[in-house]
Amino acid sequence: TETEETSEPEVTEIVTEEEEVPEEPEDPGYEGWTDVSDSFGTLPSYIRIFKAPSQLQDKDVIAYIAEADMTQAEWDIWSVKIKDGGLTEQTNDSFKTPDQVYDSEECPVVINGGYFYWAGNNRYTASLAVRNSEVLAYNIGYEYDDAGKTCFPARAAFRMTDDGAFDACWTYVNWDFTHYMYPVPSDNPSQKPSATYPEGAEKFEAKTAIGGGPVLIDEGEFVNSYEKEMFYGISPDTDQPRSAVGVTAAGRLIFFVCEGRQMTSGIYGLTTADVAEVLLELGCVEAINLDGGGSSCMLVNGKETIKVSDGSQRAVASTLMLK
Repeated sequence: TETEETSEPEVTEIVTEEEEVPEEPEDPGYEGWTDVSDSFGTLPSYIRIFKAPSQLQDKDVIAYIAEADMTQAEWDIWSVKIKDGGLTEQTNDSFKTPDQVYDSEECPVVINGGYFYWAGNNRYTASLAVRNSEVLAYNIGYEYDDAGKTCFPARAAFRMTDDGAFDACWTYVNWDFTHYMYPVPSDNPSQKPSATYPEGAEKFEAKTAIGGGPVLIDEGEFVNSYEKEMFYGISPDTDQPRSAVGVTAAGRLIFFVCEGRQMTSGIYGLTTADVAEVLLELGCVEAINLDGGGSSCMLVNGKETIKVSDGSQRAVASTLMLK
C-alpha cells in the first residue's frame, strides 16, 4: 500500500499588542532638596518630606516641604467656626496649637493656616476655611488704607473642588452672604467686589478651602498680589518665617514652611516673592501664602520641622492637614 505523506500543521503566530501602561505623574525631583521622610518616622508612601538646600534665593535658609500624591492622599482643614454664622468673624471656639490639632486629628502632617486677630477679650478669624463643603469662616471683607478709609479687597483662597481640582483665586462675601470668587484681584479696593467686579465673578464653591494671602502663583505664573489684597501688615518685602500651600501640574500638593527671625543664627526667613519663586521652581502652578511669623509651624508625625519664632507654638485659628 502507498503511504500518504503528511506534513507538520502550519502554525499561525499570534501577535498581541502590548497594553499601554498609564504614565506615572512626572516626579519633578526637587533639585537640591533632600528627602528626609525617614527622619520623621513611618509615613504613608504617598507623603514625602523634603528639606531645602542651605540656600534659597541666595539666602541662608532652613525650609521644608511636605509633598502628597493627591490620587491617594487626603487634604483636610481644621478651623474655628464663626459665631452664629455671621460675618463679624468672631468665634466661641478655642484656638489650637498645631500640637493640639495633631493630637485630636491624628494626621501625619499639620501646618498652620490662615490669619486671625484678637480685640479685647474676643477672638476673631480673618481667613476663609471650608471643610466638607461647609464654610466655617470667611475671608475678612475690609481693610483700612493709610488715610483710615475703609477698603474692600478681595483676598486669596486656595480651594479644592468636588472633582479634586485645585485653584488659587480671590474671594469676597457680601453682607447678604453672596460669596464670590474671582480669577483676578481687585484693582480698586475702594470699590466693593460684586457679581460684576472684578471681572469673571462666579459663585464660590469648594469641597475644601483655606484663605490667606497673598496669591503667589496663578495658572503657573508669578502673581504675589499683596498690594491689591492690602497685605502690608505681614511685611511681604522683608525676610520672615513663612508658610504656604501650592499644587504642582502633576497633582502633588505642597506644604511649605521656612524658619526665620534668627531662631537659628543667620536664618532670617524669606519674602513672599521669594516663596513664590521657590514654589515655581518646585513645579507649583497654583499657590497662596498663609499666615507666617510666629504662626509658621509644620509638624510631621507630631515633630516640629522648624524652630517656631515665638519660642513655643502659637495657638492659631486654622490648620491644614495631610492624611
